[in-house]
Amino acid sequence: MADYPSPQDYDPDTAESLFAAAAWAKSFASEPNGGNCVEVNLSRPGLIGVRDTKLAASPVLVFDRGEWDAFLVAVKAGQFDLPPSE
Repeated sequence: MADYPSPQDYDPDTAESLFAAAAWAKSFASEPNGGNCVEVNLSRPGLIGVRDTKLAASPVLVFDRGEWDAFLVAVKAGQFDLPPSE
């Protein structure tokens, strides 16, 4: 059995079991009042788990290291920034 489920076996509602429960870390950029928050889990070598802090039973998105690195490069480059409001 593979350590990481193949795409056809991936279930975001059960992917949380791939990660250590105590290793979820809230983003330092999250709003203190529970607003736009995500948690990241780096406990599994080569995999990164991401979930929505606001949802008690949030599905977990799983990325491999290459996918995560590409995402971080895009964020730092402003690729996902919202256009200024007028």
